Amino acid sequence: MSLRIPLLLPLLFAVVPPDALPADEPQPFRATVCEGRYPHHLQGICTDQQQSLYWSFTTVLVKTDSDGKVQKQIDVANHHGDLCYHDGKVYVAVNLGQFNRPAGQADSWVYVYDAKTLEELARHEVPEVVHGAGGMACHEGRFIVVGGLPPGYEENYLYEYDADFNFQKRHVFESGYTLMGIQTAAYADGAWWFGCYGNPPTLLKANEKLEFTGKWNFNCSLGIVALEPGRLLVASGHCRKEDGCDGRVEPAVADEKQGLRRVSIDSAP
Repeated sequence: MSLRIPLLLPLLFAVVPPDALPADEPQPFRATVCEGRYPHHLQGICTDQQQSLYWSFTTVLVKTDSDGKVQKQIDVANHHGDLCYHDGKVYVAVNLGQFNRPAGQADSWVYVYDAKTLEELARHEVPEVVHGAGGMACHEGRFIVVGGLPPGYEENYLYEYDADFNFQKRHVFESGYTLMGIQTAAYADGAWWFGCYGNPPTLLKANEKLEFTGKWNFNCSLGIVALEPGRLLVASGHCRKEDGCDGRVEPAVADEKQGLRRVSIDSAP
C-alpha cells in the first residue's frame, strides 16, 4: 500500500517569522529608542516583564511597546523621577520640593499609576526621604526609595517601605559620596543596583541586606531594570536645545571588572 502525504503537511514544519506571532505574544526587550522627544531629560525606566516599557521624562510619563512605539503618555508634575513596576501598577519617586538640600526643603512622594492606562491611582507621602525622592525599586513587596544628597556626606541612604508604604527603615549605605545622591535603582539576580551621576557616572551594588558590595565607573544614572536572570536593561539619553530630550535602552549583563557591560547585539528595527 502506498503512503500519501498531504500537501499541507510541510506547512506544519514551516518556520513562523517573528512578525507573524499573535499581537499579544510577549516580545523580548532589546536595544530600543523611545519614540518622540520630550521637554526634560529621562529619569528612569521600568518594564511589565511582558511587552511594555515605561519611561519617566521628568514631566511626561510614557508607555511604549518593546520596540519603543508610544502607546500612551501623560503630563505629570515636576519632578517625576525613576520608577518601578509591581502587580499591575507603576510606582514613581516624586519630589515637589528641593533636591540635595538640608532636611526640610524636599517634598517627597510616591505616585502610583495603572500600568495599562496610566491613570493615577494613589499618592503616598514619604517624608523620610529628606533630600528629595528621586528613584525607587521593588522586590517581593519591599520598596526601596533613593534620592538626593547634599555635598559633605560620605554615605548614601536607602529608605525601605512595605507594600502599603509604611516606613520600615533607613539603611545607611557605605558607598562614599556620590554626586546628588542616587538617581536610579533596580533589583536583579540577588542584588540591588544603583545608578548615580558623576564625572564619570557611578554604579553601586548592594547585597540582599542592602549592604554595600561594589562600585564602578558605569553609567546607568538614567535608568536600570532587571529582565530575565542574568540580563538587565540600562538607559541613556541626550537633550538638544532646539527639540528636547530622547531616551533609549540597551541590554546589559553583570561583569566582575566593570560592574555591568552593555551587550547591544540585538536591536529594534
